Amino acid sequence: MDEWEIDKPVGECSGSGEKIGYGEEYFGALVETGEGLKRQDFCADYWNEHKPEVFCYWKSRLPHPDEKKKLFVDDEMLMAFFERLAGESEQEKINFRFVLTLVLMRKRRLKYDSSRTEDGKEIWRMRVAGGDKEFVEVVNPHLDEEQIEQLSSQVGQILHVDL
Repeated sequence: MDEWEIDKPVGECSGSGEKIGYGEEYFGALVETGEGLKRQDFCADYWNEHKPEVFCYWKSRLPHPDEKKKLFVDDEMLMAFFERLAGESEQEKINFRFVLTLVLMRKRRLKYDSSRTEDGKEIWRMRVAGGDKEFVEVVNPHLDEEQIEQLSSQVGQILHVDL
């Protein structure tokens, strides 16, 4: 399984190199690099002027180190990441989406409906909670428990959220 470059917010804009002060708004983003998905943060001024090409992003405020940890990514943002990964064929992104599926099932945003095998892959059919019988499909990459735990931890660190 691929390892991801995982960074916590360090208070520096990846675009301009300027310091992001405690309490200031910034944009956290997942950026595709040659090594896979990497978290980068951008100060609001840089973002508004240059809006870099990113895989997905969220807006937040840089917490003070003594401040109690807050959840920066809500269920709607997790669903947006999940939907953004639909149709991806890279194994890293398939694994990422599968772990998001498990998280969203735990949060009761997705419900397992059925599964089928297609081209040697197990595909889960999931019902989106609150939708008008809306269904989505997810490839089960058959990760073992250790891989799921490791990937969940990495996803949580990338998104700066408790999963």
